[in-house]
Amino acid sequence: MGLIELTSTVLLLAGAVFFLAGTVGLLRFPDVYCRLHALAKVDNLGLGLVVLGLMLRADGLAQALKLGLVWLLALAASATIAYLVAHRALARGIAPVKDEEER
Repeated sequence: MGLIELTSTVLLLAGAVFFLAGTVGLLRFPDVYCRLHALAKVDNLGLGLVVLGLMLRADGLAQALKLGLVWLLALAASATIAYLVAHRALARGIAPVKDEEER
């Protein structure tokens, strides 16, 4: 296994770990705002690491650039959807859960 394949594998595994952590956060966090935060980390770091790992295995520059474009579009969509979900939750009167120290 060459250096590029090893680096790609490490990046893909690191991305998978972030996806797993985001899934755990989605299931365990108490409110919609905390869950959105967990999903944003998955989009930024998890998908980014997976795309970088796949870019190293791409057949050419055009394929690598397409992967980068997909990642950028996913980031833009994620930010837009997170804003819309949080805005709708606030409009419905869903308040963030307060920490134990704030109570």
